[in-house]
Amino acid sequence: MSTHIIDGNREAELVFEALKNQIDQASRQTSNKPGLAIVFVGEDRPSHLYVNRIIKKCVEIGLKADRFDYPLGTTMEVLLSKVHELNENSAYCGILVQLPLPKGYDEHAIREAIAPHKDVDSAGSANIGKFYTSAKCFVPCTPKGMHRLLKNLNLDLVGKHAVVIGRSHVVGKPIADLLLRENMTVTVCHSKTKNLKEMTLQADVIMLGVGRPNLLTGNMVKAGVVIIDAGINVVEGKVCGDADYGSLVDHAGYLTPVPGGVGPMTIAMLVENVMEAFLMICD
Repeated sequence: MSTHIIDGNREAELVFEALKNQIDQASRQTSNKPGLAIVFVGEDRPSHLYVNRIIKKCVEIGLKADRFDYPLGTTMEVLLSKVHELNENSAYCGILVQLPLPKGYDEHAIREAIAPHKDVDSAGSANIGKFYTSAKCFVPCTPKGMHRLLKNLNLDLVGKHAVVIGRSHVVGKPIADLLLRENMTVTVCHSKTKNLKEMTLQADVIMLGVGRPNLLTGNMVKAGVVIIDAGINVVEGKVCGDADYGSLVDHAGYLTPVPGGVGPMTIAMLVENVMEAFLMICD
């Protein structure tokens, strides 16, 4: 069968186009401008490139984005002080502390320090608590992007079986919750799951986000399955997902590539959350 490759870059560009129109319209009504502050600690190159991509897209659509870099060894007191300062700075409606932080930093304390109304990455417990009670909040960016890609396929999801592989607070648990809201039957699998193949063979939709290359292969899925892969791995210098793309293409009904699938949508959803924060302030 022919597999439809989901173009995350294209889907993300549609989001950015809509956001640019919103920003242009808002700029005609107010002198204020949506702003994102990014706090970056250390020298991790992949994180550095990711943050630069965020800033590039923000600039392209007319959204203010500033990066605040701190070297390894910067104290928690300094970082917390900066977050508190940004909480009070009206130039920024969104704050992103690039995670994970280097070893030795209290990530939980940093997450909790971000003001909930500026926590556009939904890192703190205030937003996460609202999310799991279906209250209005910022939806975590990667699960939001995965969900948006699935919804854009315009499939009938009610009653269908979704298998989520991964149980992290960042991807697995939030995407499982979003799928339950679609009235899907959701099975969450993880590293302790026995007979993973038995679970995935039943799935109409599979969501991946564990960071294990080639975890899902063609003999583990039924024909026509929808596979959305948020895994990021580097094998022999090349970026790949958790799905074995080669054995799944021409077998799955829909499949996201890595790179070029969920990644661009994660950035688009982050910027969309910044715009949501801005509009809440304007209201």
